[in-house]
Amino acid sequence: MIAKKIFILWLVLFFVANTRAQLLSPKETFTKADTLRGSDNENRDWWDVLKYDIIVQPDFENKTIEGICLITFRVLKKGGIMQIDLQDSLVIDAVVKIKGANSLPFQKKLGVYLVSISDLKINYVYTLHIYYHGKPREAVKPPWDGGWVWTKDSLGNPWMSVACQGLGASSWFPCKDLQSDEPDSGASLTIVASDSLTSVGNGRYDGTSFSNNKNYTRWEVKNSINNYDIIPYIGKYTNFTDTLMGEAGKLDLSYWVLAYNLEKAKQQFTQVKPMLHCFEYWFGKYPFYEDSYKLVEGPYIGMEHQSAVAYGNGYKNGYHGIDLSATGWGMKWDFIIVHESGHEWFGNSITSKDLADQWIHEGFTMYSEVLYTQWMFGTEAANDYCVGLRHNILNDKPIIGPYGVNKEGSGDMYYKGANMIHSIRHIINNDSLFRQILRGLNTEFYHQTVTTKQIEDYIIDKSGINLQGVFNQYLRTVQIPHLVYSIDIKASTVTLHWADCIAGFNMPITIPVTSERIKITTKKKTISLSKEEMAWFTKENIERDYYIEVN
Repeated sequence: MIAKKIFILWLVLFFVANTRAQLLSPKETFTKADTLRGSDNENRDWWDVLKYDIIVQPDFENKTIEGICLITFRVLKKGGIMQIDLQDSLVIDAVVKIKGANSLPFQKKLGVYLVSISDLKINYVYTLHIYYHGKPREAVKPPWDGGWVWTKDSLGNPWMSVACQGLGASSWFPCKDLQSDEPDSGASLTIVASDSLTSVGNGRYDGTSFSNNKNYTRWEVKNSINNYDIIPYIGKYTNFTDTLMGEAGKLDLSYWVLAYNLEKAKQQFTQVKPMLHCFEYWFGKYPFYEDSYKLVEGPYIGMEHQSAVAYGNGYKNGYHGIDLSATGWGMKWDFIIVHESGHEWFGNSITSKDLADQWIHEGFTMYSEVLYTQWMFGTEAANDYCVGLRHNILNDKPIIGPYGVNKEGSGDMYYKGANMIHSIRHIINNDSLFRQILRGLNTEFYHQTVTTKQIEDYIIDKSGINLQGVFNQYLRTVQIPHLVYSIDIKASTVTLHWADCIAGFNMPITIPVTSERIKITTKKKTISLSKEEMAWFTKENIERDYYIEVN
């Protein structure tokens, strides 16, 4: 039995090591090219993207693409040089302001294209037509080591897609590759493929035309969208549909799967409706009713592509059949359906301006798994699951990464981020208020890009508790706060203080049996407890509710 448990834990750690693979390289020394990619510089800040209209034609045999990207933008202030991001191995052929006009002058410098453009009026809207071609970076281990995916299904049919979070959408189409500037009016994607294949994109299907053994399939997103979420899927797909009566009325559900997986998909995807009901309860209405909800079978494990979530979990519960919490609860539901759909609220609707603040996506979304476990199996199961995730935490470096260079922080943004939220939930000790805060975040920052400070300030304000020290401790250091305490049973007192923490750390501990919130600092203090409180105040109970070390 012990050997079996050790083997299971080894499997969990193996899969964790793979899921924790960083979206970018582990580099810690940055160049001017990194700054150009990661900052809102003088060649980016004068124009605001309103919409992308992309036409792409992949060549499966040669692993090349060619396309046109129309960038519609508003002029915010005076500017004459426009930075267009398109990664190496792809080439811009021409940039025109008016269709059919001469190409604007441009040069490639430090991995970006600098387009010279003049005669633009402030507050006016313009559209650039960018023609490009080349051999896009091929994904090595999607979605973590991403790029264009060229593969075949089990019957030998071509199967194509893209995974580019962190790597960037500029790995396959020209754009302003910056999270803080989403296209306000959405995007369209027209995919040109063999007429024997089906093409799926984000948002709503907008028709297919045929010419020369090719189909031209158009999809359109009405809402703002992250660049890395705009993704084509091309393969031998079949489709089935459903609807959900949600907070905002009827939500269209659409599922695109390889034809030979249809029956398995119909069974596995029954998990979607309870998951959506759960998330609407905790977070507020699904953020993209206009664009529908879709699961699309993809040639990799999964990704949160807005309104077209990539699914590749093999129609099994857990994460590839593994419970990342090692508690058993993670095998009760499909990790990819739950986790990647949770990103529709945190990641897609609420998006971090800078990749350094990616914990906003991953910490809250990993906690959505805890909330779903509670929804389906109860509070104790949810607590078990959350605590079980802690063995994945590395505390290797801070969760928040360096700003302005397109670099995230530690992979602890997932498991440690979720456990920080779990700790805050128990500090608040009022699930009605906690739910109001989660729903309030999704109202206040609906379809917006945000900073960590905005999220911190909102939670501090709405909870009425000074949690800044908590955020600083968990997001900006690798220390696990240590609660040092001793109990005097005869006197019914406890003497306690924080150690191994930042200066001034003052996270309170709320005793749930009486809702008594104990203020604790780095200085020793002695307080009196009731018999009920004394009975609760144990290492096991405290560590279950808070990600800390006790004595």
